[in-house]
Amino acid sequence: MTTSTAYAVHQSARPTGFPAASDFTLVRTPVPDPAPGTALVENLLLSVDPYHRGLMDGGEGGFELDAPLEGRAVGRVVASRDPGLSEGDLVFHRSGWRTHALVTLGVDGTRGLRGHEGVPLEAYLSILGGTGLTAYAALTRTAGLRAGEDLFVSAAAGGVGTATGHIARLLGARRIIGSAGSAAKVRHLTGTLGFDAAFDYHDGPVGEQLAQAAPDGIDVYVDNVGGEHLEGAIDSLREYGRVTWVGAISMYNGDRSPAAPRNLFEVVHKSLRLEGVLVRNHTNLQDELEDFLVPHLRSGRVGTDTTVVQGIDHMVEAFLGMLRGDNLGKMLVRLTS
Repeated sequence: MTTSTAYAVHQSARPTGFPAASDFTLVRTPVPDPAPGTALVENLLLSVDPYHRGLMDGGEGGFELDAPLEGRAVGRVVASRDPGLSEGDLVFHRSGWRTHALVTLGVDGTRGLRGHEGVPLEAYLSILGGTGLTAYAALTRTAGLRAGEDLFVSAAAGGVGTATGHIARLLGARRIIGSAGSAAKVRHLTGTLGFDAAFDYHDGPVGEQLAQAAPDGIDVYVDNVGGEHLEGAIDSLREYGRVTWVGAISMYNGDRSPAAPRNLFEVVHKSLRLEGVLVRNHTNLQDELEDFLVPHLRSGRVGTDTTVVQGIDHMVEAFLGMLRGDNLGKMLVRLTS
């Protein structure tokens, strides 16, 4: 790749069920010139996220066909006609899935990075990015997790799941339990990330395994999966427990309207609270999140927890791998500059 050539991943077809590599095309174009009020950014790191799958079906707010996809990215300004951005600045923006992007400070979430010394770039798209912000908002605002409470998180070895584990521990959670999709991930949760218990949801009914891992119940459930996981968590939640519903990856490639959990009335019986979490409603917490986590990133108590794939030509591979659960932590794509 040369500095005069840009590459972008386009969606060329609507997926039916699980996406295929043939649904995407890598397109080569000249590097654009910044217009007045914009800056040209060379992307360094790109994010692939579960929410991208829903946008690929089109409809209101969805991705258009034969156009660059969009996603969270970190890049460096290489030319600027935006008075708020200078050459060399590191920025966070949402024009990912491409090597170069035109951005405007303050538009579509574009912001300069604070550039904390001793913090790796990967952190800004993982635990200091949208995944970490989601976990932080879920725990501190939606669930109001208190010291001494017990927590269960599904898809615990993924981006939001690992961030949830770190942040919950720092907030004083008593026991943290996670579910994952393989024995290796279970070992990673308990052996590396410090979860108190974990189980492979393939090994039996989620409700039964959760009851064994948390025989005295749980206070908070951070749900990244939906379906059987939500039903099992409702059974294990204590009175006045809270469910923060972040996502439902079990539904992304199939039926988007599954039957409600069979025990849903327990929400009434136990005075439970179930509330959805959309990270875009919590962007005001970004500085608070960084102030809370940066000292622990510098000390090494908290890691970035990322799986990094190299090259724009492996963007689709990284996305499909993330949907299959091939990653530990946040899945990112590093670009060759």
